[in-house]
Amino acid sequence: MCTILLVEDNLLIRELVREILAIARYEVVEACDGNEALRKVAEIEPQLVLLDIQLPGLDGYSVLRRLRSDPRFNKIPVIALTAYAMQSDRQRIFEAGFDCYMTKPIDRASLLENIHSLLVSIRLADAKRATDPLSTTGPSSTTNHAS
Repeated sequence: MCTILLVEDNLLIRELVREILAIARYEVVEACDGNEALRKVAEIEPQLVLLDIQLPGLDGYSVLRRLRSDPRFNKIPVIALTAYAMQSDRQRIFEAGFDCYMTKPIDRASLLENIHSLLVSIRLADAKRATDPLSTTGPSSTTNHAS
C-alpha cells in the first residue's frame, strides 16, 4: 500500500483529504505543522507528501527546502496545497521545487489524478534505473500538474 503524508493545519480540510485518500486505498499519515511533517517524513518515508503552504511554525516552502536538501528525501514527490491560485503564486510554487500544486477547495478527481500521475512517474524512473545502472534519472521535478 502506498503511504502519503498529509500536512495540513486545517482540521476540516485534513479530514476531507484523508477520506478521499482512504477511499482510494492509500495509507494516510497526518501532520498539522511543518516540524511534525519533517519528523513524520523521517519516521515513515512516505511515497508522496501533500503539503499545505501556510502552516504554523515552518511553512510549506521551508519544509520543502529541507526535504530537497536531504538526500534521503529529495526524490519524494511533493504536492503543494494552497489557497493561492494567481499565476505568480503558481510560478513561485514550481520555482520552489514542488512537483505539483492543488488549489483549495480540493477537487477529488484532480487530486487523485495528480497523485496517480506522480506515483507512476516514480515507478517508471525506478524501473529505468533498475534496467540501466548508469541512469540517474529520478522523478521529474518539473511535472506541471495543476488544478
